[in-house]
Amino acid sequence: VYEQDGVFIHSSCGKNDDQDSLIAGILRVIEKENEVVVDWRPLDETLDTSNILCAGKDSSSVVEWTQTPKEKCSRGADRPSSYEAEWDMVTTVSFKKKPHSNGDATTHANGESKWSFLFSLTDLKSIKQNKKGMGWSYLVFCLKDDVKLPALHFHRGDSKLLIKCLEKHVALDESPDHERVLLVKTQKSLSQSFENLLDEPSYGLLQKLKRDPYTVTMGRFSKVTNYIFDSFRLSDPSNQRRPPSEMADLIHDTIPGLKINQQEEPGFEVITRIDLGKQPEVSRREPVSAEEWAKNMDSEGRIIDVDYIKRSIFKGGLCHTLRKEAWKFLLGYFPWNSSKEERANLQKRKTDEYFRMKLQWKSVSEEQEKRNSRLRDYRSLIEKDVNRTDRTNKFYEGEDNPGLILLHDILMTYCMYDFDLGYVQGMSDLLSPVLYVMENEVDAFWCFVSYMDQMHQNFEEQMQGMKTQLIQLSTLLRLLDSGFCSYLESQDSGYLYFCFRWLLIRFKREFSFQDILRLWEVMWTELPCQNFHLLLCCAILESEKQQIMDKHYDFNDILKHINELSMKIDVEYILCKAEAISMQMMNCKELPQAVSEILGIESSSVTPDSDTGEDESGAELSCPTSLYQSVSTPVIAANGTQDSAQQMSETQSLTPA
Repeated sequence: VYEQDGVFIHSSCGKNDDQDSLIAGILRVIEKENEVVVDWRPLDETLDTSNILCAGKDSSSVVEWTQTPKEKCSRGADRPSSYEAEWDMVTTVSFKKKPHSNGDATTHANGESKWSFLFSLTDLKSIKQNKKGMGWSYLVFCLKDDVKLPALHFHRGDSKLLIKCLEKHVALDESPDHERVLLVKTQKSLSQSFENLLDEPSYGLLQKLKRDPYTVTMGRFSKVTNYIFDSFRLSDPSNQRRPPSEMADLIHDTIPGLKINQQEEPGFEVITRIDLGKQPEVSRREPVSAEEWAKNMDSEGRIIDVDYIKRSIFKGGLCHTLRKEAWKFLLGYFPWNSSKEERANLQKRKTDEYFRMKLQWKSVSEEQEKRNSRLRDYRSLIEKDVNRTDRTNKFYEGEDNPGLILLHDILMTYCMYDFDLGYVQGMSDLLSPVLYVMENEVDAFWCFVSYMDQMHQNFEEQMQGMKTQLIQLSTLLRLLDSGFCSYLESQDSGYLYFCFRWLLIRFKREFSFQDILRLWEVMWTELPCQNFHLLLCCAILESEKQQIMDKHYDFNDILKHINELSMKIDVEYILCKAEAISMQMMNCKELPQAVSEILGIESSSVTPDSDTGEDESGAELSCPTSLYQSVSTPVIAANGTQDSAQQMSETQSLTPA
């Protein structure tokens, strides 16, 4: 993404003016999938690895990589020469002069030693610049382990283009103490949360997670599994991977509170095998139309039958023209029992409240902001993320797009609304579809606030919400298919951390933009039970079970396969399957107590892991069973065929046999 020749290192640092101390080289900034690397090499590409200084992945300090002549011979044939192999092998490397010893030191013909360095932007701490107007420009990179790399002198052009390039990948801010020093801003909240969630400095995982996880291409954001997949490597040239069992153990040990029972006493399962019966056939109906919505309003604008509307939205979603109004109810911005006049008054109050908060950050002067590092960090992250959120969507494409300005302003105002949480990467993904539908700054903000109330725990530093959901998902999947769970465990994949991205931003990166609108509005009905999104995860995993098991996918294959599902999942099929799973579980007379609590189902049946003390006369379901009452509109099956409402109610009855 950047290349500049005529970049020199002055190896004598000006101490030997009578010698030719200039080493010409090429400076590059190289972007690969999970890494951005700064690389300077002399024009003479022949490198002697015995001069390398290597910051090993198991060390925070720079140590010399020395080799005996025998080691050089044995490693030479195995050492890959490509950039990719070097990235896997080292985090930071630089060259230093090697003292002459027995006459075999590597030197140029003119007696100068070669220099070179390669480092990841995750390791960059600061950049020192030369004084303005003082000859050609130069930069000095200082790394987080306080290693200062040789100064780079730009004999052709200046360093401004390089700084601009780097600012696309890291946030740089002028040091309050030294105007010539640019400091790399440290990310808050989510990066710290990742650190708490997967604290594995020994193998460089944090270096990848603490770097901006939200990269330019849409499919890469929060691909935690890719970071895991790419990080657990031996830091030696053979590029071998750590054993899958060790990788899984590391992940398990580094997620505090993530207690997923994989290896209990022999022959004992936390959830005993229960026959859930055959999954029922499930149909989808047509989206709720504007006419149908209007017919369910009284003269004052109140919704007559809230349950009917919710059931209809769950079964078919909404036509797009209706979303702008209906989403305000689904997200809790408008009370379901409010009149048209009450909603108008509410909007007026909320508009005043919004612009008061917006004025708070708009009125902060540059001088004030210099003394408010958190606000600067929030602004920097927001500006970076806004410029790469759904840019292929017409609502956000192009330069100086008004949609991007609204996205920015809403996120900045949210920082004023909840300054403790502020902005965390991923929030722009949640706001984008909401703003797209609302087409109004104030309404989008308050709908986003309501959505964040649901998602707040996902973005907190301790990430308790993410831990809880992973544990709950494991519990549900074990009940649904204990054999599949056992297979995943045998491949050290039982922790289901490959579902992390799904849960973090509610499948935003797994489905197309239009499909996400449908999926979210269905989930917002809170039907047919609590945590329906976890059943969606189960539905996706169960759909892929056959391929994973038949092809004997191992740890790495499973990670790769799940990541490659992005944008390939049929939303209507998965909604049908998840609903069928919910019906299976809610019809089960011996549902484990843990599952009942996850789904919000209150059963009188006593199972080995619970004792409700209820009478054994039958199962009572506290979930909204009215969902499966007859709906008087046509329904469309997943294959597009129509069934009558009566047929649907018969096939979906929840009445216990």
